[in-house]
This record gives sequence, C-alpha cells and structure tokens, in this order.
Amino acid sequence: MTWQTTGNLISQLVSELQKASQLIAIPLSIFSASAADNFSYQTNGQAYVGNVNSMLGLYTDGVPTTTAMSRFEINKNAEKHKWRFGLMEYYYQVDDFTSSRSFFNQTVSANPDKLVRNSPGGTSNTDADGFYNYNVGGEYHNGFENKLSGYFSDNWTINDRLSLAYGVNLRYHKLKGDYYQTARTPDLVFDPSQKTYFDNNWFHLGGSINAVYKVTKRAGILADFTYTEKNGQLESYSGAVAPNMTKTKSPLAAFGLYYNQDKFSLVSQATYLTRNNYQARLNLVNPADASQSEVATVFYDIQTLGWTTDIVASPFKGFNLHYLITFQDPVYKNYDFSAFGNNYSYNDKNVLEISKVLMEIDPSYTYKDFKVWASFRYFSKQYANLTNALYFAPRWETFGGVNYKINNHFDIGLTAVNFLNQTGAKGTINGAELITDASAYYDQLLVGSYIRPFTLEASLNFRF
Repeated sequence: MTWQTTGNLISQLVSELQKASQLIAIPLSIFSASAADNFSYQTNGQAYVGNVNSMLGLYTDGVPTTTAMSRFEINKNAEKHKWRFGLMEYYYQVDDFTSSRSFFNQTVSANPDKLVRNSPGGTSNTDADGFYNYNVGGEYHNGFENKLSGYFSDNWTINDRLSLAYGVNLRYHKLKGDYYQTARTPDLVFDPSQKTYFDNNWFHLGGSINAVYKVTKRAGILADFTYTEKNGQLESYSGAVAPNMTKTKSPLAAFGLYYNQDKFSLVSQATYLTRNNYQARLNLVNPADASQSEVATVFYDIQTLGWTTDIVASPFKGFNLHYLITFQDPVYKNYDFSAFGNNYSYNDKNVLEISKVLMEIDPSYTYKDFKVWASFRYFSKQYANLTNALYFAPRWETFGGVNYKINNHFDIGLTAVNFLNQTGAKGTINGAELITDASAYYDQLLVGSYIRPFTLEASLNFRF
C-alpha cells in the first residue's frame, strides 16, 4: 500500500456554564361542567357553567448546568482509503434539577380565565388561586454523566465497481448522582434523608457498513447496516420509579437501488429498524372520570419497516424538482403499563403522530441571484391516542419563498408558511390516551396541536 502525503489533525474544545429555567403549561382535556360541579371564576368568584380545560403546569427554577465537549481527530488518505481516527469527550453536570408540578382548570376561550372549584360541602378542592395536586408527578435528579468515545472509520474504494464505507465506535459511559423514589403524592416535599444514589458504568459498541456496487456506469446497488447501543441518561432518574437501564440496541438494515444521469437521479431503498427500551412519562386522564389525572412511566419497544424513493430532476437550466415518498409501518412492542387500577397493553398498535405515507414535492427555480422555491408536504392519517381509536385525517402543509443574494456576505429572504391557508390538526389529543370508544369525541371541543397558520417571515443572513 502506498501512502499519500495528505493528512490533517482536528482538535476542538467547547465548554458552557449556564442556568436553565422553564415554565410550561400542558393542556390535558376538555370536559363540560354544570352548576353541580361548583366551578367559579378565580378573579371574582362568579359561578361558571360551560367547557373546562384541565391543565398541567411545570416549573423549573434556575438550575446550574455545566457542559464540556472536545474532539481530537487524525485524518489520513491512502491509495484506496480515507482513514479517520479520533477521540470524543462529553461531560454534563446538573445541580439539583427539579420540575415542580401543579394542576389547574381554565375556561375554554381565546383568553382563558382561571377557575376555582368548590365541593358541595363548601370545601375547596383547589386553593384560592385555582391550583391543586401540587407536585403530583414532580421530577428531581442530580449528578453528572461522562462519555468518552474512540472511533475509527474508512472509505475504501476496492475497485472501479465496489466501494465500502465502514467504521466502529467504542464508548465508555459513566452516570452518577441521586434521585428520589418517594411516591409523588399531592403536596409532596422531598426529604433529603430519603435520597437514592446511583453509580453506573457501561461500555457501548456502535458500528456501520455501507456498500455501493456499480452495476453499470449510471446504476447500482446500495446496502447499509448500522448498529448503536445506549443504556440511559441522567434524565432517566427524574421520576419516582427506578428507571429501566437495560441496554438499548438499535439495529438498522437497508437495501436499495440507485440510478444517476445528468438531469435525473433516483434512489429507492427498503429499511428495517427496531429499538428496545424507549421510556415515556404519560400524563393520563381517567376515561371514566375526566377530572382525574395520573402520571405513568412506561418502557416499550418500536419496530418499523419502510420503503423510501428519492428523486431529483433538473429538466432545464435553473429549475430543480425534488420528490420524496416514504411508506412505513411503525408499531409498538412490549407496551404494557397500569393506571387507575387497570392494566393496559398496546402491543402492535401504530406509533402516535407518525404517518404511514409521507411525501415531499420541492420545486425551485434559480435565475442569477434570485431563487424562488416551494415545498409541499403530505402526511397520511396519524393516530392521536394510544388505543388508535382517534386519528387525524391526511393533510398537506405548504411553504414557499423568495431569496436574493446581495453579495458574498449578505442575502435576504421572504418565506410564506401555509400559503394555501389550510387548516388541520396533528400530534395527539391530550386526555384521550386510554379511551376505546371515539364517538364521545366527535363534534366536540378537543385539546391538541394544529398546523401553523398563514405566516410571512423575513430574514437577513450575513457571513464574514
């Protein structure tokens, strides 16, 4: 093997000290309140009858965090190889992270008013400000994690027809700190003497191999395999339940074909992916009583099979058309948990918020320093709750814009979001995770997320 003279050394170091704060309000459900439910406006005490939106509030005070990252890499080119050898270091520390929680109710209106609820006996089940269930589901963790990785990769041109890109990553991961296993009951205050300590050490293996075989000058075969491992992270200890730190393994295999010519290129590829040990903290609403909420920690797997075709065409000067279509079938595996005294299993249910058919159509035209572009994105039916009883209809989302390059340092742009002014919902319907009969939700006010309205955005970019 003849070694060429080209090679370089890369070294980077990034560190950061900051305090992180956040205040989040999450809508849970909407239900109808009568006079017998004893709701009143928090501001004036006047009785309220109508739709009520139950809410979850999360507050994190300024939490000190420290982050440091570094990378050291050597590149070397040989006659048929491009080698990379490197080390990566990542350190993250958080001091006493807390997420205080409380529930409250508000009117369903453009500018909601907070509500207070009183029981028939005159005893309030909220405080004077309308809050209740302080710290139910509250979070806490403290400690640090450190990841030290060594990696190697190579782009190997075996001959005129076959090339391989392969690599391996070895990582040492340390996680140390403390958390509370105390049940998150109403009005919880942590007792420092009840802390539980953890000290974990893991080794992870990752690797990938990608093969390209040229059948003809313009067409060929693609094959890809990627494998990664992990065990968890500091945030996994936020809840009262001891986290499942079983090793998460994510193998991905793909096989496809490609075709290239001057004005047209195509890649079509089938993919299989599975991953175990996902973790979720569900904010559940009792399907038998919408005023009851509960937090459940769930561990589960996901499996999916997909087929993607990507086309790029340039039929004439300045014009470019990108078309992408994906068919996929992601489903849950080992999805079992308990809530409100019942056991639930959602194995083989469709994964929430994921369409089985995705499509992108992206035309653009460039003339001198001007570029006009558009993007049309299609999403097929998306399931909105764990039982798959509720779903959102297929929808299109549209974007477009004009960009102008002033010079090598400045360019300006105007972007239109949802320029067809469509309406539609997406995501999940909070409070409906456990329902099996969707009829009660038809023609009703629901809590969820919606696509962005028509918006114009201007931008100025500069480079030095």
